[in-house]
Amino acid sequence: MRTPNQYIRDVGKRAREQKGVFILYSILRLLVVLIAIRSVMLHNFDVTLTCLLVLALFFVPSFLEETLKIRIPALFEGIIYCFIFAAEILGELGHFYTHIPIWDTMLHTLNGFLFAAVGFSTVELLNRTNKNISLSPLYLTMVAFCFSMTIGVLWEFFECGADIFLGQDMQKDFIIDRFQSVTLDPTHSQQVIPVEDITGTVIHTASGDIQIDGGYLDIGILDTMKDLLVNFIGAVVFCSFGFAFLKYGEKRKVATSVVQGLRLQPVTEDETKGETKDETEDKKGE
Repeated sequence: MRTPNQYIRDVGKRAREQKGVFILYSILRLLVVLIAIRSVMLHNFDVTLTCLLVLALFFVPSFLEETLKIRIPALFEGIIYCFIFAAEILGELGHFYTHIPIWDTMLHTLNGFLFAAVGFSTVELLNRTNKNISLSPLYLTMVAFCFSMTIGVLWEFFECGADIFLGQDMQKDFIIDRFQSVTLDPTHSQQVIPVEDITGTVIHTASGDIQIDGGYLDIGILDTMKDLLVNFIGAVVFCSFGFAFLKYGEKRKVATSVVQGLRLQPVTEDETKGETKDETEDKKGE
């Protein structure tokens, strides 16, 4: 467990070594704090809770580094902070998901890319540091791809659960003008009945009718499939870079720059000794 002195020293070290990331992190955190203060003044406590969640998520990279004894590259760390801010603050609180339809698609694509990088870096780090393990480039990139897709599927489970049990609408709906269904088959022989050129629908409820112009309301199915598709694309893109890097090394400059920028590094023995020395000095000071 780090003491306050150790935490302050670690923050100062990060500020010196990763100035750009530290400035970005400080600006984003300040914005979140200001939004939280404003939400408290307006008694909008749902926004306050979202801001507190974002502030907690900002500590995840540091927590993972300390727990797993790894170093997250500055580029990767900066992308993580921007992703959290874009998803929660801009997407949810700023309503970017509604105002910019491509916003959700962009984030899910980036999600697939980033988690492929996480899966790749984790297994590649083990492959690189353990003499008893030697995985082929194809196998390693397949593991990274499967890891990314698994995270994408689990997130869709979460969205579905939030919609069903918490009354949310995380699986956004689409207006469609055609669909096919075997449920409408009067013979119950699983014949596909097409319904085309839908110009509008009416939903009858106990409190009144709801008119939907332009077609039929698809409840989240197409959104889920779209999210998984763009997650797939993001994962494939990074895995292509990862495979090229492992197979051809620095001959593929673009792949090398991408992978190196997102590649996790183990904590060296010198760094560990340095931390131990700092802890000893702190104990002496106490």
